Amino acid sequence: MQKIILITGGSRGIGAATAYLAAQYGYAVAISYVHNRTTADGVVTAITAAGGQALAVQADVAQEADVLRMFVKVDEVLGRITALVNNAGVLEAQSRVEHMTAERITRVFATNVLGSFLCAREAVRRMSTAHGGPGGAIVNLSSRASKLGSPGEYVDYAASKAAVDTLTIGLAKEVAAEGIRVNAVSPGLITTDIHASGGEPGRVERLKDSVPMGRGGTAEEVAQAVLWLLSDAASYTTGTCLDVSGGR
Repeated sequence: MQKIILITGGSRGIGAATAYLAAQYGYAVAISYVHNRTTADGVVTAITAAGGQALAVQADVAQEADVLRMFVKVDEVLGRITALVNNAGVLEAQSRVEHMTAERITRVFATNVLGSFLCAREAVRRMSTAHGGPGGAIVNLSSRASKLGSPGEYVDYAASKAAVDTLTIGLAKEVAAEGIRVNAVSPGLITTDIHASGGEPGRVERLKDSVPMGRGGTAEEVAQAVLWLLSDAASYTTGTCLDVSGGR
C-alpha cells in the first residue's frame, strides 16, 4: 500500500526537512503552506527531481474551510493519507504576558491548537479502521516551551504547545483501538527561521550554553524523530512526547 503523508507548514524549517526525509523513506508527500508558494514549490521540485511524488497545497490550518479543501485535494491527487504531521505553527514577537493582546493570543492558538485539532480530525476520519480506513500515525509538533513556559518571551506559544501535548495524549487513547498511533515531538532550541519571526534571529546562539549538549539542534534531527515515530519501529509507541532538545 502506498504510504501517503501530509505535513502542514511543510515549506520551510522542520516541515521541509520532514518532507525531504519522508520522501526518502518512500512516502508520497503533501505539504501545506500559507503564503510562500515559491518556497513550497521548491520543496516539491526537489522531491520530484529525486524521483519522489509530492504536492503543495495552499491552506491556513486555522481556517476550517481551508483544512477541508486541503484534505480533499490530497485525496484527489495522492489518495487517502496514512500519516499526518501537524507541524504548522506560529509565534509572535517576544513579549511579557502583561503586554499581550487578545488578538495576538487568538492568532497563536488558532494555528497551533485549533489547526492541530482540525487536521487530526480529518486524518482520523480517513485513517481510522472504524471508518473503513487502514490505520496510520499522527505526529504533532510540540515544543520544550510547553514544559519550560518561555517566560518573558512566548508564554502564549508555550501554553498553545501544552494544549498540543494534551491533544496528543487524549487522542492517542481515543483511537488506539482503531489502528492509529498519535505521538508528539518536542523540539528544544532548533536553528530555524522561526526565531526571526519572534524578533531575535540569533536566539539559539544566545541560549546554546543553557543546553547540556552545548549547541542548538537542526531541523533534520527533529525530522529523524518524526519519521521514527511514524515508522513500524515505533509500533508499540503511542501517547508519547519525544524530546529532541539536547537535554534542555
